[in-house]
Amino acid sequence: MQIFEKVKTNQHEQLVFWLDKVANLKAMIAIHDSTLGPAIGGVRLLKYDSEEDAIDDALRLSKSMTYKASGVGVNFGGGQAVIMKPDGPIDSDALWWSFGRFVDSLGGRFIAGEDVGTSVEDMEKARQETQWVVGISHALGGGGDPGPISAHGVYSGITACVEKAFGESSSMEDIRVSLQGLGHVGYALARQLKVAGCKVYGCDIEAEKAEGAKRKLGIEIVPPDRIFDIETDIFSPCALGGIITEDVAERLNCKIVAGAANNQLADDSLGRVLHERGIIYAPDFIIGAGGLINVCNEIEGYDQSRALAQAGNIHDMIKKIIDYSEEKSISTLEAAMVLARQRLDRVKRLRGLI
Repeated sequence: MQIFEKVKTNQHEQLVFWLDKVANLKAMIAIHDSTLGPAIGGVRLLKYDSEEDAIDDALRLSKSMTYKASGVGVNFGGGQAVIMKPDGPIDSDALWWSFGRFVDSLGGRFIAGEDVGTSVEDMEKARQETQWVVGISHALGGGGDPGPISAHGVYSGITACVEKAFGESSSMEDIRVSLQGLGHVGYALARQLKVAGCKVYGCDIEAEKAEGAKRKLGIEIVPPDRIFDIETDIFSPCALGGIITEDVAERLNCKIVAGAANNQLADDSLGRVLHERGIIYAPDFIIGAGGLINVCNEIEGYDQSRALAQAGNIHDMIKKIIDYSEEKSISTLEAAMVLARQRLDRVKRLRGLI
């Protein structure tokens, strides 16, 4: 594995490693681009098959965060932290205090928030060792669980897609949505869709989450391996990334793909495949930016009503991307990347970086 080549390929600025044998912590932080400001990103705690897989995840997600921040107009760069989940029991206090010291060692170049496998409580433990942490509870002046804000942003983006696919005056009443993943964001999104009058099908690899959503929200649960094949208006991926492979892109029986998961496409070329099939794809790094918007509000002084309003603006962002895609005859993914790069380049020129 050629680490420097991996870092160089997508012009990452920094990849930093941290090993703490006492806390049983193996972690890394990737900083992709700090043109717009300090890098901000999630902390992912997962069991990886190899160190190379963990590095690839950190590099891929940090790049995505750069375009997410640029695309939605916040003044932060892109970063990502990855913790390789150790075998056996975890001393949570020791692990998160050590991780907090890791973040602090970067002197504010990276701001950490929760992600897959981590929680508000974990961030608060890390915060005991560093100020560069967001996603903390309301009691400590933070925004708490960003799931509802993320879901509101996704819902707002979905409405823009529906207006484009079915007409400006279309309502959400009776729109059929197949929703993959019923965690914090997926469940909150399912609830908002049901309130709007949608017919919601859902799945989750954890049976308890699926049954809970069925019981409390009245959605129809389907097996996870069938979620791609349902005839529906919208497929909404809200679990882990990379789920839209070439095979899945051909199997999808929908008009819109719009969900909260990061890096939904196994390969960027699949954005063009969906486009050629006439499926409107809401680029994940834009429609899923509600969580980023929420934690950025913490840094400025948290106000939930303001965070909700800003997440609601994702509707107009998605509409702009679809319009640009049609104007230039390119996929929506390409359109979103072009618009995000335009802002990055504009700021680089203003700062004399290019």
